[in-house]
Amino acid sequence: MGLYVHHRSSYEHDTGGHPENAGRLRAIEAALDDAGWPSLERVEAPAATRDQLHRVHSPEHVDAIEALSEGGGGPIDLDTVASAGSFEAALHAAGGAAWAAEALLANGDGFALTALRPPGHHAERARAMGFCLFNNAAVAAAHAIADCEAERVLILDWDVHHGNGTEAIFAASAEVVYASIHQWPLYPGTGAEAYQGEPGAEGYTINLPVPAGAGNEDFLALVEHVVTPVARSFRPGLIVISAGFDAHRDDPLAECRLDENGYTWMTAAMRDVAADLGVPVLVCLEGGYDLGALSRSTLATVRSLADDQPAPEVSAGVAERHRERVARTWPL
Repeated sequence: MGLYVHHRSSYEHDTGGHPENAGRLRAIEAALDDAGWPSLERVEAPAATRDQLHRVHSPEHVDAIEALSEGGGGPIDLDTVASAGSFEAALHAAGGAAWAAEALLANGDGFALTALRPPGHHAERARAMGFCLFNNAAVAAAHAIADCEAERVLILDWDVHHGNGTEAIFAASAEVVYASIHQWPLYPGTGAEAYQGEPGAEGYTINLPVPAGAGNEDFLALVEHVVTPVARSFRPGLIVISAGFDAHRDDPLAECRLDENGYTWMTAAMRDVAADLGVPVLVCLEGGYDLGALSRSTLATVRSLADDQPAPEVSAGVAERHRERVARTWPL
């Protein structure tokens, strides 16, 4: 059984007519309900502690989000808004990710999906942006290392937008490999392939930009021929997937061409490398704004985590030009 981590506060983060709204969770849960909640145990997310948040965010940032929500909310930037319920929702989104990491590491294997909002991968240490308030995946990774005896964590971010926040938080860390597959150019404008991290951690940031129109085989090639070989060399104690589903061909905010098969295959590849390493997989919901594509792709991801169907083998393709650069740090 896997874990489905949720909390009612996610519905109280009121963004109005914003693309990132509570309808996303309703669509996911309706699809899982229709499928009989395959291999999932539903668990309520606890709130993050200040200590958990402060590992990746400044105290001033946390206090500012709390004060904004207590004041009734308001716009943070052109893309990001808070409401009266947003601080509580963000606490549970980050806390649910941290709790799931701890539960998985205590068990030693398995998987969890944190279906919580707001999403997180754009949130920087001292800045909310890109629909994100706190960086859920980063909070989980830092908690796994600090409190759960995971010496290393690998984060694969397949959201179509680059996770600038996660990259920046761990740019100087050799305890975390951050690998991002994202459309380029696109918001937020970060994620250049030449950037590999800060001194002492060069090569631990792996940016894998793809052009508009990239599809299933392009994304899978990058997972199979770059990310999984790095994982085998790095040997993380936990694999975290920042799972945005906005690279889907039906998504209105980007121009990639994945479908449910692409997410099934990428998940299978990561599931199999995790099984080989004997480590769990934590999936944190990020983007995805076409409700049908989002719900179908999330269900496909859950089913792939729970079964043993392998991903198809694909040629290196677009991965080939990245392999020489990545091989300077990791044997491929």
